[in-house]
Amino acid sequence: MILTQLEPIANRTEGPMYYSIRHLTKFLYKTEVSESIMETRMHPRSDQNQRCLTFHLSVSPRCRVFSYRDHLANQVHHFDIPGQHGQLVIVAESLVEMQPHAAVPDSLPEGSWAELDRLVHEGDYWEMLLPSEFATPTPALAELADSLDLRRRDDPLSVLHKLNEQLFHYFDYKPLSTKVDSPIDLALSTKGGVCQDFSHIMIALLRSRLQIPCRYVSGYLYHGGDANDRSEASATHAWIEAFLPELGWVGFDPTNYLVAGDRHIRTAIGRDYSDVPPTHGVFRGRARSELTVAVRVTPSEGTPSLDRELPVPEDWSILVEKAQALPDQPPPPKRQHQQSQQQQSNTV
Repeated sequence: MILTQLEPIANRTEGPMYYSIRHLTKFLYKTEVSESIMETRMHPRSDQNQRCLTFHLSVSPRCRVFSYRDHLANQVHHFDIPGQHGQLVIVAESLVEMQPHAAVPDSLPEGSWAELDRLVHEGDYWEMLLPSEFATPTPALAELADSLDLRRRDDPLSVLHKLNEQLFHYFDYKPLSTKVDSPIDLALSTKGGVCQDFSHIMIALLRSRLQIPCRYVSGYLYHGGDANDRSEASATHAWIEAFLPELGWVGFDPTNYLVAGDRHIRTAIGRDYSDVPPTHGVFRGRARSELTVAVRVTPSEGTPSLDRELPVPEDWSILVEKAQALPDQPPPPKRQHQQSQQQQSNTV
C-alpha cells in the first residue's frame, strides 16, 4: 500500500523494495577557482529497515575521495581539488533495499509519559533534547505552541500524530520562500516554507514543550505510485524522528502528513540541518557561481550492480530540473566559504 498525505500511518509493502538513487550537484564558476575542499553526506545509511547495497561517488575534476563515519554513524566523504577549475561536478549513485515497516499504532498504553521520562533519564539523549542552531525556541514558536494547544496529554504517540497533522495544515508548502540558513521565525511569520522549515519547527516544539528527544533526518522520498506528496521529486527531503517507549525512533514527515515508511530513504541524522547538509565546503578564489542540483529516485529490481554510464558534466538534460545562481561573493578572505548546497530549491 502506498500512502497519500491523508493517511498518517507507516507505508507498507509485502516484501522488500529496492530503489536506485542518482544525485547530481554541479557548481559552475564564472571565473576559475584555485582549490575546492568539500565533504558530502549522500551515502544512504544501513540500519533499521534500510540497507545500502551499493554506493558510488564520482567527482569531476578527478580526485581522491576519502570517507569516515561521524559520531552518529553517518557516512561522510571528503576530497580536495587543488588545481585550477571552472566547475565542480559530484554524482552520487546508490542502490538501497527497504524492508517493510511495521505499522505504527495510533497510541501508546497508559503511563507512557512516565516511561518516556524514565528512558530519557537512564539513557543518553541530551543532544536531541537541547536547542540547536536551527531548532531554537522563540516567542513566535511559543505562540504557535499555544495556538495548537501543544502539551502533554493522553500519550506521547497520540500527541505526535496530532502535531504532524496540525503542522501539515497550518503551513503552506512554498518552494524558494526560505533559505538553508533561514531561522524558523521566517516560516512562522509567513506560515509557509519547505521540508527543512517544517522539520525544524516540529523538532523545536517537541524538545521545548514536550521534552521528547527528536532528531533531523536528511534523505530522499520516492514519489511514485499513487503518492500525493507536496514535496518535489527532483530534490532531497527532510523529516524528523522522535524517540518513544516501546517503539524507539519513529519518523514523522510534517511536509506530507506521513509517518516515515519504506518510501523514506535516510542518508544522515543530526540535531538539525547544520549537522547533515548533503554538501558543504570552501573554495579558494574570487568567483560568482551557479548551482544546479537534481535527484532521481526510481524503483529497482534489486540487482547490486549500478549503471556506470554516468552523464558527462556537459550533458544534464536527462536530470536537471532546477538551477539557481548564487549571489556575488564578498571581497575575498584567504579562504572563502562556499554556501551549503541543500538550498530551498532542492530541499523540499
